[in-house]
Amino acid sequence: MPPARSVPQEHFDRLYAENPDPWDFATSWYERRKYALTVASLPKRRYRSGFEVGCSVGELTRLLAPRCEKLLAVDCAALAVSRARGAVADLAHVKVGHASVPDYLPDDSYDLIVASEVLYYFSADDLQRLLDGLLARLEPGGDIIAAHLRAGDLRHGYDGHNVHSRLASHPALTRIVRHEDEGFVLDVLRHRDISGPK
Repeated sequence: MPPARSVPQEHFDRLYAENPDPWDFATSWYERRKYALTVASLPKRRYRSGFEVGCSVGELTRLLAPRCEKLLAVDCAALAVSRARGAVADLAHVKVGHASVPDYLPDDSYDLIVASEVLYYFSADDLQRLLDGLLARLEPGGDIIAAHLRAGDLRHGYDGHNVHSRLASHPALTRIVRHEDEGFVLDVLRHRDISGPK
């Protein structure tokens, strides 16, 4: 079961106040390996416009940047956003914003959306709102890539396997890449236009 309520922004603000990198994104082998597989799994050499949800301190953002003509990354924690901005300060085509999803989603459309270690923090209703909002912004033929921990204790009541099953069940998405091991699950799903001829 997903959490009854989404994990509040204050939880993440507190974590980053206590530790500038609370999940060791910059140093852990788990993260380095997952980032490498995430970037290697992107099926297109280059994307016109990318959107990263929950960018944290910007480690994955920096690796995604060479694959995107422009990239917007957002996080709800102000201290994480500040650090992420520093990580990509030399990359003019990358913007980092302070935003809480699903209440805020940009108006643009994207051919790449990235959600890494973020979807299992949402209640069922907020997760549905977020997925609906992301898919409304994902262009036909665009890719959404998700990578999430497979937690033995079903972290927050929901782990990577659960949220990826929810994502893959959407009728407008077709899974084109799947990686699953004891640590995490990774999927790339492509948006197909199911609206039919106009």
